[in-house]
Amino acid sequence: MTSLIDLTFLLLVTFIVTLPALEQGISVKLPKAKADKIETEQKKPNRVTVDKEGNIYLNNDKTPVTIEELKSTLTSMKASDEDVKVLVRGDEALDYGKVMQVIKVLHDCKITQMALVTVD
Repeated sequence: MTSLIDLTFLLLVTFIVTLPALEQGISVKLPKAKADKIETEQKKPNRVTVDKEGNIYLNNDKTPVTIEELKSTLTSMKASDEDVKVLVRGDEALDYGKVMQVIKVLHDCKITQMALVTVD
């Protein structure tokens, strides 16, 4: 019985350690800032991630997209759902201009519900 409890504890610790890595998908070092928590409904918001090399990813897809592809995808999302929410995750070592390009695309697509993701 004791060995089964040890095995259960080992599996629990393994899942606790690996779950945050699986959820994040693309590895970025987020900038530190203090901000209020965003209340989200049942539907998950879309994520635009810009890594330190400047590659852009949409919704944790491992394939980078171009600015034009991002714009066309977000435009079609906005056409099908007026309340599209987007979280922008940018690496702290990234050039500010690259994040601003993504925000300009969001503005051009008339997406008004967006937030910049940081860590405390």
